[in-house]
Amino acid sequence: MSALSQITLQVNGTQTTCSPDMVLSKLLEKMGLNPRLIAVEYNGEILHRQYWDNTKLQTDDRLEIVTIVGGGSDYW
Repeated sequence: MSALSQITLQVNGTQTTCSPDMVLSKLLEKMGLNPRLIAVEYNGEILHRQYWDNTKLQTDDRLEIVTIVGGGSDYW
């Protein structure tokens, strides 16, 4: 088994592990998040959705994931 079977990163302030070949979009999918309803800050920068498939996660990365919640009134 590889010495680096898991990497550690922070997701919303909580230590999380994943495989070292994980890309951001796959982690979000694994977490059960709908990509249309979230925004992601990656190491202090808002990361546009178009880059999620190519962003390979690394040890000590910091993610802040914000879920967009619908709401408001029933009035038009």
